[in-house]
Amino acid sequence: MQMQTDLLQEARRQAEICNACRYCEGYCSVFPALHAERAFGDGDLTQLANLCHNCRGCYYACQYTAPHEFDLNLPQALANVRQDSWEDLAFPRVAGKAFQKNGVLIAVAAVIGFALLFWAARMLGSQGGEGFYAVLSHNAMVAIFLPAFVFPLVSIGISLRRYWRRVEAGPFRVAQLVKAVRQAADMRNLKGGHGDGCNFEDEDRFSHARRMAHQAVMYGFLLCFAATSVATVMHYALNMPAPYGLLSAPKLLGLSGGVLLVLGCTEMIRLKLRSDRTLGARGAFGGEIAFVGLLGFVGLSGLVLYALGQTALMPLLLAVHLGAVLAFFLLMPFTKMAHGFYRLAALTVNAGK
Repeated sequence: MQMQTDLLQEARRQAEICNACRYCEGYCSVFPALHAERAFGDGDLTQLANLCHNCRGCYYACQYTAPHEFDLNLPQALANVRQDSWEDLAFPRVAGKAFQKNGVLIAVAAVIGFALLFWAARMLGSQGGEGFYAVLSHNAMVAIFLPAFVFPLVSIGISLRRYWRRVEAGPFRVAQLVKAVRQAADMRNLKGGHGDGCNFEDEDRFSHARRMAHQAVMYGFLLCFAATSVATVMHYALNMPAPYGLLSAPKLLGLSGGVLLVLGCTEMIRLKLRSDRTLGARGAFGGEIAFVGLLGFVGLSGLVLYALGQTALMPLLLAVHLGAVLAFFLLMPFTKMAHGFYRLAALTVNAGK
């Protein structure tokens, strides 16, 4: 609790200095929202922190960074508050804190553990299904993944409700959400103050690489989700069970989504490794890499499974892929994946002001 107070106090100090300076007013959504306040409560700072996309343009443009006595580092101050808010608002809270401390270990252990369980489950038989169902029946997959899909939705829903109350957002309006979705879809806040991109990876180099990587991951994930949704409709509503051919909607959506996930996650890891860690949240680097690596591995294992799905390696590859997918869903509320939901909530709150 004391650390949370210290993080908020430091963010408040820096926000008050930025509010007096106003040099960065046009950089992103953070500064108009910041300059609209006269004083900053804990909820105000949580909202500003989740509006921040950590593009770091304000830091490199600031005249009050170290060695100036003000020692401003607003990207890190907001990142610390943001990270702490995700841990504190997570449901259950203990899981959020645990993943941030041991993210890589937990992600690897979860994938291996679930893969071994799926490998053992194949011994139960599949009742003569085709394709993947020859290894694990459709009913077994539904019984496993339906709760795993519902749990993160419930967990994130509770977390967002806590967030809405903490920032004192007021009544929810659909028009606000529509405006926020448009901003998120375009990644407007990663374009930089002048539209040249952000300098996340290098102080003197503006680039849209981070924005494009985020878009690849976001749209890749949505395409994979669409593939599953279409396959569900085809199976239950149209009586067209899997396996599906290459030119079918589930395959086209899934393959394109998997490629985007792998490319986007690979680029995000490259950018993170090149970036200045002192401008991000303290102690969060491992957890962030773990999440991006896990999401990228889900896409990669799916592509490899499709490529080698007609070989003797298929049962092993299926177990590994399903283990990665299950680990991703169960860990999702406590990983960096949650930031997309919080950021959308922050943009929605901001759209109503």
